Amino acid sequence: MDKHTSSVNGRVGTLIEALPYMRKWAGKTVVVKYGGAAMTDPALQHSVMKDLVLLHYVGVHVVVVHGGGPKISEMMERLGEKPEFVGGLRVTGEATMEIVQMVLIGLVGQELVSLLNAEGGRAVGLSGKDAKLITASKKHSDEGDLGFVGEVECIDTKLIDVLNDAGYIVVLSPVGVGSDSESYNINADTVASEVAAALQAEKLIVLTDVAGVLRDVEDSSSLISVMNTARARQLISDGTVSKGMIPKVEAAVEAIDNGVTSAHLIDGRVQHSLLVELFTEEGVGTMIAADGGTTDE
Repeated sequence: MDKHTSSVNGRVGTLIEALPYMRKWAGKTVVVKYGGAAMTDPALQHSVMKDLVLLHYVGVHVVVVHGGGPKISEMMERLGEKPEFVGGLRVTGEATMEIVQMVLIGLVGQELVSLLNAEGGRAVGLSGKDAKLITASKKHSDEGDLGFVGEVECIDTKLIDVLNDAGYIVVLSPVGVGSDSESYNINADTVASEVAAALQAEKLIVLTDVAGVLRDVEDSSSLISVMNTARARQLISDGTVSKGMIPKVEAAVEAIDNGVTSAHLIDGRVQHSLLVELFTEEGVGTMIAADGGTTDE
């Protein structure tokens, strides 16, 4: 057997191995929270876009919820505004809310739509204000006034359903609308969780800048590959899950509590991590399932 034939057979073998997983995910809804290094590194960004388009073409209903915190801060500084945070949340006054919408909806969301379309996808950008997709209310904090920071009251999935059924990839900016038409800046992890639950998605995938949930943050080999929601809550409580991973793990747990089958926190710094997660036995990162699920601890 020559090298060319061997190479072709190897590629065919990979496709055959992936076939059962393609069959499994066809027609299912997967919500992807997109952010971190996969959003700022061009090579990783193109890798994720290709993964999302491939998922779309094998019949997965893909909904992408994106963040954009660093770009918001950058734009604020360019416009003479100073970013301020209370309890890890951006204080969002009227001027900041205008910047948030400009960056999330007008810049980041449309950039992702263009990138997906360039890879052969059919993407549509939405915000939570479109058709009142995300109804929100003001979020209150004991640490101070957050301004127009919101929390989700209701997700109306009708528009997402119509677009998914028509063959479009939905790209959603985490901006909601209040009862008096106020705009609210909402944490993207929270929005992804709430959207996944409202759609009764098969899976929520959160792209992170770490390998997953680690027993020891200094040791990448201490990855917890599988755990249930009870274990996840315990790890938050005892401080094993800390800082920026807290809202991601909380979002995963909340989604599962509200009917999503499973949630995965995967390393967005790894090329094609989405495909590895969905189309191989090994998967990548940390899977969180319901309390009845297994754990590798």
